[in-house]
Amino acid sequence: MNDEQVKSILQTKHVIALVGASPNEDRPSFGVMKYLLEHGYKVFPVNPGQAGKQILGQTVYASLADIPEKIDIVDVFRASNAVPAIVDEVLALKTQPDVLWLQLEISHEEAEAKARAAGIKVVTNMCTKQQHQRLIGA
Repeated sequence: MNDEQVKSILQTKHVIALVGASPNEDRPSFGVMKYLLEHGYKVFPVNPGQAGKQILGQTVYASLADIPEKIDIVDVFRASNAVPAIVDEVLALKTQPDVLWLQLEISHEEAEAKARAAGIKVVTNMCTKQQHQRLIGA
C-alpha cells in the first residue's frame, strides 16, 4: 500500500476498532489509542479481558460484533498468530469494515489474502499513529 492510499484511509475513515487495546499506559496500543482520540477519531477498544471497563473514557468491547456501529478500520495490536481468528471475526460481521490495519511487525499472508478477497483493504506492518504523523501531521 502506497503513501497516498494510506493517507486517504486516514483522512476518510474515522471509526476504528482497536483490537488488543490495553489500559496499561506503557503499551503501544494505549499510546496509539490516545493519539487517535486526540485527532478526532472515534475509537472502540476491543479486549475480552477488559470488556465493560473503560480505557481513556471509552467503553471496552469483548468482540468486534459487540460494537454498536459500523467500523471503518479494524486496527490490530495482537500477535500475528491471532490474525486468522480476527479476520474470521471481521468476515462474520453483518457490515464489514473497509480496512484491516495490522500494526508494526504484525502480518499473516493467508489471513490478509482472505480479507482482500472479501473486498477489505489491508495495511500491514504500519503504525496508525506514525503514519498519521508522517502523512498528515500532528
